[in-house]
Amino acid sequence: MDYFLCVLGLVFIIEGLPYFLFPEKLKTYMLKIIELPPGTLRFLGISSMIAGLILLYFGRR
Repeated sequence: MDYFLCVLGLVFIIEGLPYFLFPEKLKTYMLKIIELPPGTLRFLGISSMIAGLILLYFGRR
């Protein structure tokens, strides 16, 4: 459980960095995301999940 909480904390830190460092650019980026079709967003989401699973596999090996 301690390992899980450490990883979760690290995820929050990494996710918060763009909001802290580049808030103006992030707003324009988010407006561009709204214009993307749902299929593209789904592809990006599944690609991210697969990449995460691969990283977990090699990290735990």
